[in-house]
Amino acid sequence: MSDATPQQPAPDPRQEQAPDFDAMTRDIADVPAVEVITTVAVHLMSAAAVNLGLSEDGGEHKDLDEARKLITSLAGLVTACATEVGSYHAGPLRDGLKSLQLAFREASVVPDEPGQGPGEKFTGPVHG
Repeated sequence: MSDATPQQPAPDPRQEQAPDFDAMTRDIADVPAVEVITTVAVHLMSAAAVNLGLSEDGGEHKDLDEARKLITSLAGLVTACATEVGSYHAGPLRDGLKSLQLAFREASVVPDEPGQGPGEKFTGPVHG
């Protein structure tokens, strides 16, 4: 018989430092709808701005086809939720949307006809 005791594996240092995700996350049911909607809108705005070449990197990530999709999605969201979230929240979202639509027009080599730009089927023609 051997006097050797079975060796326990060394503790994984990653387990000791793992954050308590349960304590860090909120139950989605506790998040107000207006917060979810505005968060999604801000993500769409940010992604569209990057694809318009408005980020620090400028034209490195410029992709007008992607920007068009994002702006159109944002326009649909803002138009659909405006009455639900109220003018306090919808106003800034509309302003941001309009700024992106105008930036798209400026970035385009051949601008769309009025009313044909990204999201304009939801917002109507956008003028500066």
